[in-house]
Formats: sequence, C-alpha cells, structure tokens
Amino acid sequence: MTKLLVVEDSAVDRRLVGELLKRRVECTIEYAASGEEAMARMLKISPDLVLTDLTMPGMDGLQLVKSLRTHYPGVPVILMTAYGNEALAMTALEQGAASYVPKSHLPAKLADTVEEVLELARADRSHHRLIQCLRETRFVFTLENDVALIDPLVDLVQQMVTGIELVDFTGRLQIGVALKQAMLNALFHGNLQITRDQLDNVEGDLLQMNEQSLMERRASESPYCDRRVHLEIDLDKQLAKFVVRDDGPGFDTTKVPDASQPGGLESSGHRGLALIRSFMDEVAFNDAGNEITMIKRRVSMPIEAEPLTSA
Repeated sequence: MTKLLVVEDSAVDRRLVGELLKRRVECTIEYAASGEEAMARMLKISPDLVLTDLTMPGMDGLQLVKSLRTHYPGVPVILMTAYGNEALAMTALEQGAASYVPKSHLPAKLADTVEEVLELARADRSHHRLIQCLRETRFVFTLENDVALIDPLVDLVQQMVTGIELVDFTGRLQIGVALKQAMLNALFHGNLQITRDQLDNVEGDLLQMNEQSLMERRASESPYCDRRVHLEIDLDKQLAKFVVRDDGPGFDTTKVPDASQPGGLESSGHRGLALIRSFMDEVAFNDAGNEITMIKRRVSMPIEAEPLTSA
C-alpha cells in the first residue's frame, strides 16, 4: 500500500491533512513534526511521497526539499503553502519539489495533487534500455478533446527524457507536471473555453461531475468539437522543447499575474502557469495566446548520496 509522510509542526494541521488524504487516497500515513524528524524517519519508513509545510521552525520546507533531493532523489515532495509564502514556494519548486497546494485549497486540491504526483512517479519504465539508445527524436501529435489521452502521452514523454538522461528523477516529474498542465489548459480553457470560474465555483466530487458534464457538452457542440490540441516535441541529449497549441481564441497573456508576488500562487486560476514557469527553463507564448513553448535543458546528474542512517 502507498505510504505517505506528512511533515507539519502544527498538530491540528497534521490531523486535518491526514483526514483529507484518507477520504480519497488508499494509503498509510506517517507523521513528523519537523524537518529534522522527517529526515530521521525516512530510512525507517521508506515513504512513496512526502508532504511538507513550507514554514516550520528549525529545518523548514525549503531545506527539507533540498535534503530529500540529495539523499532520497526518488521520493517526490509536495509543499503545503500559506498565503504570503509564494516566493519561497517558487524557490522550493525550482529546487526539486514536485508540486504545491495552498493551505486555503487543501480540501479541494490536496488529494487530487497527491494522486497526480504518485501517478507520474509510478510511470512505466519497461522501455528504459531501448530509450537509452536514442539520440534525438521529434513527435507531432494532434489530439481530440479527450482528457484520457493526456496521461499516457505524459508517461511516454517521461520515459523518453529519463531514458536519454536529459534529467534526473525530479526533472522527470517536473516535465510531467508542466506538460500535463499545458495540455489541460489547452483542452479546457483553450478548445472548450471552460472558464476558471466554471471550474472553481464548485468543490470536491461535485466539481469533478460538473467539469465532466460541461466537457462532454462542449465536446459535442460546434465550434468546440472541431478543435484539436496540437503538440510538437523535440528531444535530444541537450534539451527538450514542447510546443502546445489549441484551436481556441487564445487569451491575453499580459494579464497573467507575476507568480512570485503575494497572491500569485494563491490564485487557483493561474496555478498551472505558475508550475510551468517554475519547472521549465524557458516559457513563451505566441501573440494570439493559444500556443505555449516550453524548454527544459539538460541537467548534470547529481551523485546519489548514501542514505542517512537513523540515530
């Protein structure tokens, strides 16, 4: 069974996070009250994923992310952020965290984010040896407005970038999260023109049902049903380039707030763009606002440190 480690100095918040996870995720949950305690327990409990508060006394969430990436690079980390910590959260994402959830959105987004990151982390690696022989490649996809096509495509990309040793495990997760967000934005907001208010006005399971119902209606109506999501991928040993385009009317990219400013990450409407900007080395939009280009460059693979022994 999936094992999660929740790191939070507040006993009340630890209980809240645990209850929210147990409602939706089939897992066992271990707890730590500090970053130091979390590192001491890692070797003993071997969690599949770590959720940590960003602001804690002693070793804070940012320091914990750095330490986990050094000693346990195969374990993804999700941040839980409070309002006003956006700049630190951005730094932690760049240092290796897999995703984040604002504390104000824990009931609606925590379980979904955990399941998404776990799914990406468990992507099939059966073609690893074959992909290692690859030197460069180009893919061009034209996808119908079917959300079920996105996860398999992201899995394929993750296998490729890992196989050619473009990125480490953390980079693999970052590319997966960024590409998935770009594809979802192109499908929902671009082709189907489902607004952020329509996605955010309902919560929990009701959100999922309404979102699905609206998607099905739009996908069968003109002009939405004739639109497609276009993806171009260029991979070699030095960089990966992704171009995602939809057939919708586009949007004014100048109105997207600076994610590093207070409130930037708190805005659920721009969470996907904040993740994309954090995880990719270059991000650019076309003038029409219906195409995004994302570039991820090769990273030097860190030498895996010996696991820390418990005291």
